[in-house]
Amino acid sequence: MALNKPSPMKKSTNIIMVEDHPEYREIVEMALSRQDDMQLTDQFGTAERALQHLQIGRLDAMPDVILLDLNLPGMGGLEALEQIPKVAPDAKIIILTQSDQEDDVLNAIMLGASGYLLKSSTVGQIVEGIKLVKQGGASLDSRIARFVIDSLKTKLPHHELEQMLSEREIQVLELLADGLVKKQIALKLGIGVTTVVSHVAHIYDKLEASNAPSAISKGFKLGILQVND
Repeated sequence: MALNKPSPMKKSTNIIMVEDHPEYREIVEMALSRQDDMQLTDQFGTAERALQHLQIGRLDAMPDVILLDLNLPGMGGLEALEQIPKVAPDAKIIILTQSDQEDDVLNAIMLGASGYLLKSSTVGQIVEGIKLVKQGGASLDSRIARFVIDSLKTKLPHHELEQMLSEREIQVLELLADGLVKKQIALKLGIGVTTVVSHVAHIYDKLEASNAPSAISKGFKLGILQVND
């Protein structure tokens, strides 16, 4: 009689958090502790301590995802965002902050952040954001996405936007910016989820980007998006 082989264990996503408020760290830690496939391995109150840990850490113990605040004592989050890839090149970085300032958003994305979430996000949205970036996607707070869409509309002539994206693709992008998930968008537009996924892929393809942050970065380089001095 053949024995059933045990199913292989799902690899846990290792996460570190750089956040100077212990109370908020505790909230995120409790949320992640309920996830079977996620583990908050380390927490740091400053970017300096986090970088020191990453510099001396083992390669096989490097984090998959880093949750990084922008407003930190000492080295700020944007400076840390420049330094982290030098010691942890494979880690995906999600900005998790209170700042919804346009300059912070665009600078963070230009520096390589895979996601930008506000601290007002629910724990469920944070967990979903981690899953998205781990899979190679991107996670943007709906208000941040709305800013990006509005920036595109005001800085790019409408006829050029229509030439770049189809009417349906603009609709999908608008609904994403309103915070709807793909299944909700499918119901709203009366199309299948796979069709929504296809539209999103076409949007990124037309912008020659692999995800939303890449698209925004390209928009900046093309002069569509601008950071104020």
